[in-house]
Amino acid sequence: MRPNLDHQAAATALGVNRTDLRCLEVLVRGESTPGALAAELGLTSGSVTTMLDRLAKLGHVARAPEPGDRRKVLVRVTPETMAEVWQIYGPIAQEGAAEMDAYTGDQLRTILDFLTRSRALQQRHRERISALPKTIRGANS
Repeated sequence: MRPNLDHQAAATALGVNRTDLRCLEVLVRGESTPGALAAELGLTSGSVTTMLDRLAKLGHVARAPEPGDRRKVLVRVTPETMAEVWQIYGPIAQEGAAEMDAYTGDQLRTILDFLTRSRALQQRHRERISALPKTIRGANS
């Protein structure tokens, strides 16, 4: 399979790996707890801690106690990284919005339906593939 080259270019521009980039993409949508990040990214809590340490050292994220429960930690993207992310993805978002203007509301609803169904199909098969024996070759011998 070919890697998604635009994501790799963005990761390189930010000085992070692809998993770190996925984390930043989640955090750009809003702050999160390490546990919620682990669940969304499909990582262990230890992996998320290591990743957040790395991202904090690079100045991409900041941690702060949650106001309602100081035992919990919230993670957010720093303003500097938010500006860098916007520099990378902002033109894509703006051009994409202009492209969408070419479609009617009904056409956009059809496109959205297709994309929603395609994502559900991919998720079903991701779960199916994950449930397969670790080595299919060995299971078929």
